[in-house]
Amino acid sequence: MPTPSLPEFKNEALVDFTRPENKSAMEAAIAKVRGEIGREYPVVIGGERITGLSTWDSTNPAHKDEVLGRFNKGTRAHVEQAVEAAWKAFESWKKQPVDVRAGLLVRAAQMMRERKHEFSAAMILEVGKTWAEADADTAEAIDFMEFYAREAYRYASEQPIVKVPSEDNNLVYIPLGVGAVIPPWNFPLAIMTGMTTAAVVTGNTVVLKPSSESPWIAYRFFALLEEAGLPPGVVNFLSGSGAEVGDPLIQHPRIRFISFTGSKEVGLHINEEAAKAQKGQLWIKRVVAEMGGKDAIIVDRETSNLDEAAAAVVASAFGFQGQKCSACSRLIVDEAIYDQLVPLVVEKTKALRIDDPASGDAQVGPVVSRKAFKTIKDYIDKGVKEGQLLAGGVADDQEGFFIQPTVIGDVDARATIAQEEIFGPVLAIIKAKDFDDALRIANDSQFGLTGAVFTDNEEKLDRAREEFFVGNLYLNRKCTGALVGVHPFGGFNMSGTDSKAGGRDYLGLFLQAKSIARKVKPESKTVQDAAAF
Repeated sequence: MPTPSLPEFKNEALVDFTRPENKSAMEAAIAKVRGEIGREYPVVIGGERITGLSTWDSTNPAHKDEVLGRFNKGTRAHVEQAVEAAWKAFESWKKQPVDVRAGLLVRAAQMMRERKHEFSAAMILEVGKTWAEADADTAEAIDFMEFYAREAYRYASEQPIVKVPSEDNNLVYIPLGVGAVIPPWNFPLAIMTGMTTAAVVTGNTVVLKPSSESPWIAYRFFALLEEAGLPPGVVNFLSGSGAEVGDPLIQHPRIRFISFTGSKEVGLHINEEAAKAQKGQLWIKRVVAEMGGKDAIIVDRETSNLDEAAAAVVASAFGFQGQKCSACSRLIVDEAIYDQLVPLVVEKTKALRIDDPASGDAQVGPVVSRKAFKTIKDYIDKGVKEGQLLAGGVADDQEGFFIQPTVIGDVDARATIAQEEIFGPVLAIIKAKDFDDALRIANDSQFGLTGAVFTDNEEKLDRAREEFFVGNLYLNRKCTGALVGVHPFGGFNMSGTDSKAGGRDYLGLFLQAKSIARKVKPESKTVQDAAAF
């Protein structure tokens, strides 16, 4: 097994937009990407561009009437074609050496790095990310490709097993086959890139169904893979609705695995449908699911720097308008410091700048769509009846889908806004009697994705390590911002299958292990027996 001539993995650096040259570069990228709006984009199956279908428009949530691109709607017939094309490509792709597959990811990562601002600009326009949030998304996408390229070599190398003298034994990992990749809109580049390239670098082929909220950035990524040299059919771009494309895809008997990131409701539906063996199906479908969260930050009475804790809460709650599965939506505060901490959180929330993210000055942009706008507004209306409105609460959809960052205090731990995932800029503040009570409240959730604890007490931090039931726990820092390779990401309970994206276990989800044993004949036995006579 060849050793990769790749340097040690290092996370992609984030861009400092206070530097004039970086600010100018992003402005130029936004202008360039704006010059591409209004085009029609095809379904792509086995390298063939398919147009002439019904279409829908992807629009800018900051300017709801601005059409970014027009996308063809795939049908059930296209699902059949895409699955067939993917299996055909699999026959050759699975035989490619790891150098070829990993090399493709490294090339694509470098190409994305060279066009970093253009990918970020597309996210700023299509889903309303601020410059900093979009840049972090692009950096994470690059990280996923670089990290998984290196991980592919580890899985392709000789595996450590116990040796016996009578046999030659090996354990090898082989790809699963054809999978469905169904990414989310909230990290429209990073998560989609990670899900897709993890499957591809391990020798699988995929049907990529992008989110209907972010097909524009998805097509840009797909085109990059093609340009990097990905053979036709290894990734098939199948835009369309959940009913016409999504369900037929996950129910298809020839789909071997489903990689999904999204809501709890959709994730459970996918898991249920995947569990049903279809006529002609030869395997138990594997589901890799990352779903929702109702993430909590606990601030204990033994926290000396309350200003730092408040800043971390606000960043975790309102980064990308709270549209992260890792976002802090519950702040659990020890009653002894409640009246000290909460005003700091409110002050910092009210200071956030809300604007069109393309301007570069915004700290908060629009929520992603009209549907999201209405859902979040309904939760706010319910929340102000369940607690005390301390900040925000105003929603304005005249030009775009803007909702002020909203803080609701004195919320009961069992209230609707303390239990249900809102996926928007809404923070519920809950008062705890003490640290024991705070941990109880934090764990009183169907979810278990991220969480954070602020305290200067080392014993309490140790208790959080043992008792706070989440997949990603952060101590004395915010609960968002997982880094590839540093914080393998994925949660418990209704938060998903604890997939640990960006970690050493992740590629194994797209592989199956095969043990190969060969009996070894004793080389010297015949000679020794002859000598005895």
